[in-house]
Amino acid sequence: MNSKSAIIGKKAQLGINVRIGSFTTIEDDVVIGDNTWIGNNVNILNGARIGKNCQIFHNSVLSGIPQDLKYKGEYTTAEIGDHTVIREFVTVNKGTKSKGKTTIGTNNLLMANTHIGHDCSIGDYCIIGFSVGMSGEVTVGDWVNISGLTGIHQFSNIGDHCMVGGLSKIVKDIPPYVIAAREPLKYQGINVIGLKRRGFDSEKIDELKEIYRIIFQQNKNTRIALDYISNNFKQTAERDVILSFVEKSARGIIKGCYS
Repeated sequence: MNSKSAIIGKKAQLGINVRIGSFTTIEDDVVIGDNTWIGNNVNILNGARIGKNCQIFHNSVLSGIPQDLKYKGEYTTAEIGDHTVIREFVTVNKGTKSKGKTTIGTNNLLMANTHIGHDCSIGDYCIIGFSVGMSGEVTVGDWVNISGLTGIHQFSNIGDHCMVGGLSKIVKDIPPYVIAAREPLKYQGINVIGLKRRGFDSEKIDELKEIYRIIFQQNKNTRIALDYISNNFKQTAERDVILSFVEKSARGIIKGCYS
């Protein structure tokens, strides 16, 4: 049942059993899927596309105008997938002409006070911790856990299955499957616990450890390390994902811990 004090645009498209709390505003150009719950004092602005079975807690602002001086009012969206939980005071800005949309996948948790900047892309099954600040055009893969009070530089890329420690400053790309922590941010090993929870066996985890030993712990030039891995490790999906990620990194990857 929707609160009588909620303001809902006449053209807003609401699914079945959408529940809206007190003093919440939903503008006209908004689509919300079935069974989504929206708390009090939430602002869902034009361009928002929200999936099914989501929970949006009090005082969040979704699809706000980008905090980018290059934005000139072009039509863009903010798209949030099914089964996503957005906690109190989260802000999600919509896209700019650069990409046209900000996207957050399915089954994500955005903890309180998090900010997701314009044109960001977040995958599925991610946890974005308390007060994480994500600048514009950041890309986050699937199954990523970013701990609280982390700041992320614009255009940074974070690979699948990563774990990032709290209070981190991300100014370089973080390759998939790893733990990153300390200041400056460094490779701290493979995300073993997370990978085991998702069905990676010991042999696969050992393979990832060996690949990253070459990249991060032998003090090799990155190009030499990648060539060595390509020539000496059997071809697997995970090996190729790592090679492709590092090769395409425009900002460069985080530092290693040398042994």
